[in-house]
Amino acid sequence: MCAELAAGAHIDAGAVIGEGVVVAPGAVIYERAELGAGVVVGSNTVIHAGVRIGAGSVIEDCVVLGKRPRLKPGSSAAGVPLPDLVLGEGVTVCCGAVVYAGAVIADGVIIGDQAQVREGSKVGARSVVGRASCVDFSATVGSRVSIQTGVYVTSYAVVEDDVFLGPGAYMTNDDTMGRHPKGEGLHAPIVRRAARVGGATVMVPGVEIGEEAFVGAGAVVTRDVAAREVVVGVPARVMRQVVDAELLEQWR
Repeated sequence: MCAELAAGAHIDAGAVIGEGVVVAPGAVIYERAELGAGVVVGSNTVIHAGVRIGAGSVIEDCVVLGKRPRLKPGSSAAGVPLPDLVLGEGVTVCCGAVVYAGAVIADGVIIGDQAQVREGSKVGARSVVGRASCVDFSATVGSRVSIQTGVYVTSYAVVEDDVFLGPGAYMTNDDTMGRHPKGEGLHAPIVRRAARVGGATVMVPGVEIGEEAFVGAGAVVTRDVAAREVVVGVPARVMRQVVDAELLEQWR
């Protein structure tokens, strides 16, 4: 099956285009980019040099893949290595999203409209990054994670498998807001397996939300939440425990 390459697209001679690839007018594909079989690329999308896209992926209109960051002097992101961006098979990147060089996107991931996935970050298989959400540099997102609209996953955060992050949930990683000694590390939250975090929640630097915990909408999490605790309020306080009937295994 031959590729369908629109006359209005610019495809560098050094790009590798698989069978059945479809490229719309206005797309720009640079040297060393590799598009697997059946990949679809929308109009006005830019695929930078060295980006690898797995078979069956859909890259919608006005997407940028493989962007290199522009950093201020002394940025904590300056030491993040920038290998080529890798997208697995069956990935969907929706309109206007930007995925940076050095990120790794696993099979079946959906990255929503206008979302941003920064360098050094990892998004696990079948996870969803919602519209206008940001996975910041060197963050790790597990498999089957549901990140809703407008969520901020801060740099160095860890979000384990099967976590739910409600719309507008925010993480922070710096208690001093930029006034820490040079070289001092950041302290990002950790959200353990199958935890559920409600919309508009704020997680302060370094907190850990335990496995199967439940954080109510609008909470401000200022201390660790133990496994299976239900917490609500500002600051978040324990209300009860998650009962067996509410565990993820009962809802698969």
